[in-house]
Amino acid sequence: MPFTTATLIIVLVYTWILDPLTPRTVVIVPMVAVAALAVWHAARAGDWGFKTSAFAPALKPTALVTVIGVAAILAAGAIVGTLHDRRDFLGSLGGLLVWGGAQQWVLQTLVLREAQHATSDRAGVFVASALFASLHLPNPFLTAVTFVAALAWCGIYSRHPNVLPLALSHALGTLAILYAFDEAITGRLRVGYSYLQLLR
Repeated sequence: MPFTTATLIIVLVYTWILDPLTPRTVVIVPMVAVAALAVWHAARAGDWGFKTSAFAPALKPTALVTVIGVAAILAAGAIVGTLHDRRDFLGSLGGLLVWGGAQQWVLQTLVLREAQHATSDRAGVFVASALFASLHLPNPFLTAVTFVAALAWCGIYSRHPNVLPLALSHALGTLAILYAFDEAITGRLRVGYSYLQLLR
């Protein structure tokens, strides 16, 4: 899994070492590096994540998973008393579509495909989900949520390789979290060293 290993190293070096030492604008460097790796892998594997015949079949399971997930998140927020309103729903959704879509594209076309090649179709879903979740350590909330969500997303993509429905699912799920919980629960959605700084 050479492309996945390189991707993990880039992300971990940034989130644990470079992030606290450099200006926020430096984040563009690892983002470009990961994107370049994903493009290289997609060109070699011939899997760009946008198979048109898979779009419609992917919609139903993705919609089902998203509705159940969003409902569970909002219900949990109501139960713990942190459910709240936010401004600019569409603006937030637009930004999260881009961010979530980028993550889904790398997760599915690179990490999942290499994990499946190294193991099996079913085991690859678990391996890719675990690797994706590990990038959200040491934030316990995000690590758990991303593992469960990635199991669903990778399982869907394995059968219907189109990332577009998954990008919307990722965005809506993240937005539901922002509506449902406060920063004390989500850890401000931070990972790596920046999450540890919140604990001081």
